Amino acid sequence: QVQLVESGGGSVQAGGSLRLSCVPSGYKYNMACMAWFRQAPGKEREGVAALGRLGTTEYADSAKGRFTISRINAKNTLHLEMASLKPEDSAVYYCAARPKWGISNYLAQASYNYWGQGTQVTVSS
Repeated sequence: QVQLVESGGGSVQAGGSLRLSCVPSGYKYNMACMAWFRQAPGKEREGVAALGRLGTTEYADSAKGRFTISRINAKNTLHLEMASLKPEDSAVYYCAARPKWGISNYLAQASYNYWGQGTQVTVSS
């Protein structure tokens, strides 16, 4: 059974940085695509950044220039480096994974088969 475990969330002041990590288990091959989503209270879950196995990246406009997604393929470990954080970045951040090719929208929830439990990020002004 595939499981995704996120870590690295926490509280930070505006302008600060955080690094999120996601470690999959239960799948011995490299995932075709992995991504980060987030959900703030009262809002829909939205895609933040995605990374394909061959290095293709996709960022939400809100993340461009501030967030960097990366992956250690040998371990299927996914990271999200977040800099210049803003209060509006506060949300629960979720890791998502898709084992097979065929993805058309990297930032759509429906593109992913597996989800983590989420890690809270709180940015204070």
